[in-house]
Amino acid sequence: MAKADKSIKTVSKAASVKPLKVASAKAPLKHAEMSSKPSPARSAMMKAITNKAAPAVADDTPVIALDLTPGKLSPAMTAYFKKCQDKLGFVPNVLLAYAFDNTKLETFAALYNDLMLGESGLSKLEREMIAVAVSSQNRCYYCLTAHGAAVRQYSGNPLLGEHLVMNYRVARLSKRQRAMLDFAVKLTASPWSVEEADRERLRRAGFTDRDIWDISAIVGFFNMSNRVASATDMRPNAAYHKQAR
Repeated sequence: MAKADKSIKTVSKAASVKPLKVASAKAPLKHAEMSSKPSPARSAMMKAITNKAAPAVADDTPVIALDLTPGKLSPAMTAYFKKCQDKLGFVPNVLLAYAFDNTKLETFAALYNDLMLGESGLSKLEREMIAVAVSSQNRCYYCLTAHGAAVRQYSGNPLLGEHLVMNYRVARLSKRQRAMLDFAVKLTASPWSVEEADRERLRRAGFTDRDIWDISAIVGFFNMSNRVASATDMRPNAAYHKQAR
């Protein structure tokens, strides 16, 4: 920027604005000027300014509360982001949050995809139900919003999604589903108290030992994910709120 004394031209007296007159002690102010009460016109102006709505700010801006510079994505992660954009219409904010470190992003995405989409005796709906029940215990805003939407989508039942977010015990669940969520919540709230009787209840409900491993792994993953999301104030994509309703 140029120095002020060179960039600012002197205004001629002919073009100058007359100085504002200030009342002297010998010229008392008029009553309206002396009064602390604003004039009706000024009151109306101030009211209009006060009532003017602030510009809307997206709930997921910023995505997290930490100032982390995005890193360089690998070709695999670049392709993965494009696939998300093409299939979902957006890239989940959790992936954007992890994008400051490509190694961490790839590790997170690989584990998530294996647990939630890979081979398992658990249906995709059951896996999402576990995610929501665990996230409800931890009051994780991000995961309740994102996975609540997934429950609504897979079940075709918006009411089930709301029940699981608030209190899975009020939902009309099958014996299998209730046993699964009871175990998931116990493992979340008091993991030290899980014992053989809890595993046996799952077996009686029809789960194999491999299924029990998968339930436990999903519970562990979402307890980790919930804590990272809460610690960083991770915000879910606004699109999740409207999905499958």
